Amino acid sequence: MNTSEKYTLANLVMDHALKNGADQVSVAIFDSRRSNIDLRDQKIDKLTESIRNSLSIELYVDKKYSVHSTSRMKKDELFRFIEEAIAATRFLAEDEFRSLPDPELYYKGGSDDLKTFDGNLNSIDAKAKIDLATMVMNEAFGKDERIISVTASYSDGISNTVMVTSNGFKGDSSNSNAALSAEVSVNGGTGRPSDYWYENAIFYDKLINTDIGKKALERALNKIGPKKIASGKYQVLIENRTASSVLSPLFSALSGSSIYQKQSFLIGKENKPIASTELTIYDDPFIPSGFGSQLFDNEGLKSVKRPIIEAGVLRNFYIDTYYGKKLKMKPTSGSSSNVVFASGKRDLKGMMETIKKGIFITGFNGGNCNGSTGDFSYGIEGFFIENGKIVHPVNEMNISGNMNQFWFNLIETGSDVLENDSFRTPSLMFKDIDFSGI
Repeated sequence: MNTSEKYTLANLVMDHALKNGADQVSVAIFDSRRSNIDLRDQKIDKLTESIRNSLSIELYVDKKYSVHSTSRMKKDELFRFIEEAIAATRFLAEDEFRSLPDPELYYKGGSDDLKTFDGNLNSIDAKAKIDLATMVMNEAFGKDERIISVTASYSDGISNTVMVTSNGFKGDSSNSNAALSAEVSVNGGTGRPSDYWYENAIFYDKLINTDIGKKALERALNKIGPKKIASGKYQVLIENRTASSVLSPLFSALSGSSIYQKQSFLIGKENKPIASTELTIYDDPFIPSGFGSQLFDNEGLKSVKRPIIEAGVLRNFYIDTYYGKKLKMKPTSGSSSNVVFASGKRDLKGMMETIKKGIFITGFNGGNCNGSTGDFSYGIEGFFIENGKIVHPVNEMNISGNMNQFWFNLIETGSDVLENDSFRTPSLMFKDIDFSGI
């Protein structure tokens, strides 16, 4: 179906639901195509392609709410599906807070193209994709006698969505992405260290396709010969591609559901300092070809660029319509778009050179964070730094603390912003962080 046909079907479904007793209705029609190629040690290990079409309908019936989805697109089958869904909804408990958003908050069209879709991906044949994965594979395979295995992957996908609601929203969006990655495992004597590297892009012709296997191999080899170091407080530098692990608890605590369920350590802290003045984060949905760019969210709420944290002060939560009503807060959006950090002046190397004694974290292994209290403990992978230089890899170490204090220990953000992700993180440097041996 093309976009016009999807709108026609969505409106037909919506009207039928209203005629059969629904008070409010939201309908989304979604289609996607994904392909994935994995090569292991120069042989094709997996080659898959999937095509998905589905219709999702949210029903508000007598103060009761339900969501249903189907891949059946024939009109008669859809009508029967809707009638049965409405009948089932009537058996649910009432929830007075359930309703569609205020129409004044909807996206109403007319914005610039955010350039999030590459229609040319459909014309790339399988051989070209395999050739790219093979090129990544050959950058690492056989390049060192300590290599145990090399995996190289190519993947891409496109998706299209049309959404309408019974109180006036109408919108459609299209997205695409292509990615290349490599993972290398090596013989480390007493272990099998491994690491990876990846590149991705919205447009196929912008996809970086060199040095991926080489970087994965270098990173794996650098992990050979880890040593334990004494427990204590260390200065810590967290690599940009790894920083999302410590950001995840922070953003979970910003959600309306966490706040309402008392699972957020940020309750009651709006417009109060929650981090050092070095931390400034914006949610910016309008970055051209950004991985999280969008004109509206999954409720149809108009996208807005807004500060999340300004110089350490919490400015906004992520609140959808439902939890906005429960919390008596104005809806913003229930999810993030592009999370943008104010970056510093020094790159990773420049930041590392300032550390007299510390730890450079390149990965996290397990652990958890208590959403209510902010207490956390994570296993880490990384390197011991002394006088601005890497001395040796470290393992069997935990980083621990409390998120309410952790972010006040941030002393610098890097200039090395990660641009191929919706979380556009720089490397982050902290002081006086607790590390302990396992």
